[in-house]
Amino acid sequence: MSTEPNRPKVGVAVIVHRSGRVLLGRRISAHGTGTWQFPGGHLEFGETPTECAVREVWEETGLGITALREGPWTNDVFAAEGRHYLTVFMLAEWDSGEAEVREPDKCDEWGWFDWEHLPEPLFLPVANLRRRGYRPF
Repeated sequence: MSTEPNRPKVGVAVIVHRSGRVLLGRRISAHGTGTWQFPGGHLEFGETPTECAVREVWEETGLGITALREGPWTNDVFAAEGRHYLTVFMLAEWDSGEAEVREPDKCDEWGWFDWEHLPEPLFLPVANLRRRGYRPF
């Protein structure tokens, strides 16, 4: 048995903006199955949030992004799963490509949505961000 305490992890979520809409994918991974989330993932050792954002968006969607900037963060406790994340949101503009499902074991579709009409249910970090009244663009 590990003596290492259960510690929060850092997730990076990228709010990609294109023509007045944001990109969301429906999760089918370990936690949050069936919820809608921005592209993103775990911050790797030695990586900046900007580097993580570019890498994750490319790996998950095949999109090119530009004009990256820092956004807000949320503190997200997934009690039922025993997981705790600090989610750092990055803001980006779409630059090139069409969103494609490149990790079918994690996401089954991508779509562009108006911020005022996001699909439900939302992944916990996105729901927490919306509860705060945040507007990205």
